[in-house]
Amino acid sequence: MLKNKRLFLLDIDGTVCIGKTIIEGAKEFLSEIKNRKGQFVFITNNTTKSIEQYISLFNELGIETDNSNFITASYVTVKYLKERYKRKLIYVLGTKAFIDELVKNGVNVTTDCNDENIDCVLAAYNDELTYKGIRDTCKILSTKEVDYIATNPDLVCPVEFGFVPDCGSICEMIGNAVNKTPCFIGKPETAMIDWVLKINSFSKEETLVVGDRLYTDILCGYKAEIETALVLTGEASANDVNKYNYRPDYIFNSIKDLYDEWK
Repeated sequence: MLKNKRLFLLDIDGTVCIGKTIIEGAKEFLSEIKNRKGQFVFITNNTTKSIEQYISLFNELGIETDNSNFITASYVTVKYLKERYKRKLIYVLGTKAFIDELVKNGVNVTTDCNDENIDCVLAAYNDELTYKGIRDTCKILSTKEVDYIATNPDLVCPVEFGFVPDCGSICEMIGNAVNKTPCFIGKPETAMIDWVLKINSFSKEETLVVGDRLYTDILCGYKAEIETALVLTGEASANDVNKYNYRPDYIFNSIKDLYDEWK
């Protein structure tokens, strides 16, 4: 039951924020979760910011957070790379902040497409994207036998005026040129949820996944066997629900409506 939920796994873009604007009701909801001795953790596929940058952003929005409130696609990507590639060289198509996060965590990276030692290409959501970056990525994938992975399959990212292409769309553009599809790491894969449950004391029955995308957020919760809530402030509409063979357990117009119902 919704009233028994104590651990909330929240998407950010389109769910809690749109760009740098907090969605109505989100601040009060997060505050009430803490008042009731619960926990909220943001599980985001957005790799353009480090956890430190997200903490700073939420501070600006008047929401107190710390490292325990975030598990990002960047984090699970680091774990994935360190487990499978050790010190092998990874070519990265991503933002400077994402690349810095990889380097800080001991991943061996390059942005030089001509390096002979590249073992893997990694693509991420990139709001600093250049055509040269796309061209260099296509060059590697067309001329070398290397692995190809990406942080997340999201097609669009909500912003103040609507949407912009996300990692999934960037990979589709590359795929049209090189006829290759990456292995995706972030949601809907369950690594972020698995880690949150490991480090928190709440049960699956006390947990709710909240997001605005059916094919990442809701599918992730479905695969993890955790109840889900879809909010209609981002990518998905109510009509989209019938397009998939899995459904959210709850549908709300916004996080404010979820808060009101839970409260």
